[in-house]
Amino acid sequence: MTDQHTPLKSRVDQVLAAFVTAEAEALADIDAALAPVGDQLHTATRHGKRLRAAFCYWGWRGAGQPDSDALVRAAAAIELVHAAAVVHDDLIDGSSTRHGRPTVHTALHQSSADGADAPARALAMLVGDLLMAMAGQLFTDSGVPGAFLNRARPLWTVLARELIAGECLEIMSTGRAPDPEASVKVIRYKTAKYTVEHPLQIGGLLAGAPPRLLRAYSDYGLPLGEAFQLRDDLLGLFGDPARTGKDPADDVSGNRPTVLMAHALASATPAERDELEDLLGREGLTDQQVQRVRDIVRGTGAVTRVEHMITARQREAHDALADADLTGEARRALTVLAADATVRTH
Repeated sequence: MTDQHTPLKSRVDQVLAAFVTAEAEALADIDAALAPVGDQLHTATRHGKRLRAAFCYWGWRGAGQPDSDALVRAAAAIELVHAAAVVHDDLIDGSSTRHGRPTVHTALHQSSADGADAPARALAMLVGDLLMAMAGQLFTDSGVPGAFLNRARPLWTVLARELIAGECLEIMSTGRAPDPEASVKVIRYKTAKYTVEHPLQIGGLLAGAPPRLLRAYSDYGLPLGEAFQLRDDLLGLFGDPARTGKDPADDVSGNRPTVLMAHALASATPAERDELEDLLGREGLTDQQVQRVRDIVRGTGAVTRVEHMITARQREAHDALADADLTGEARRALTVLAADATVRTH
């Protein structure tokens, strides 16, 4: 993450810490037994690059609006949507770690008196639901004038709908025959839109941006969001777990329909495909088995194809930004954010 983004990230972190603390205390006031749930609100929101808030902020500034603490609060609300999505995603995938720490359902399981798994999973689902509700509350109570908020409310609804649609599509695609186009559609709706395109447009709508600028935000944001997730898929299998905080076996054991794996399966030899299909979805993979998956995937040329997809989308986003009628400061910031989103190691 660049030094330019650090001050904004710190402001977003402060907003979220204060807001989540108040919500956790309100839960504990209802009953002290709810303290572990409140603790997991902190866990789910404590870490993150805050890219979504940054895109919302610069969508606002790109339309000519000045810096605003109220806007930072509204932008921070999108990070709560992301936190909710992560809690639900980890629950669906059965992931045990996130950023090198126990996921919410894992932590709740570890802290339960009887060690029962089902209640912990149910509580984690409710933590995710609460985070989504909190996002709407923070957005509404951000201090941005009501007339401005009304411009963005319809898109806020679309953001939630399309995020859930993408998650549903991933679940329904898991274990099916490889289809790179279907896998791209999953990442478009599950990640790309709510990571870049929609935050930018929400910032622009709050600022009263004209339709031409909103279209430019979409032309920049959608390919960049897809490039972001394509990079994430590569890092998920090939990245350093110490930096990504993610077990490289997760995507393999979960048999997730990533674009990377779809291309690998489509290009593998019959013997390689049989071997991959035997390993995909298997629990308790050894380091040697994960390395074998890496070797096959790389050998099929899938890594190179995904890198080319990332490069093409980076170029598309760059061209859209070059043609956009926005402030010079925002153009520079969005250029840097594009690099932060796609040229990264974690």
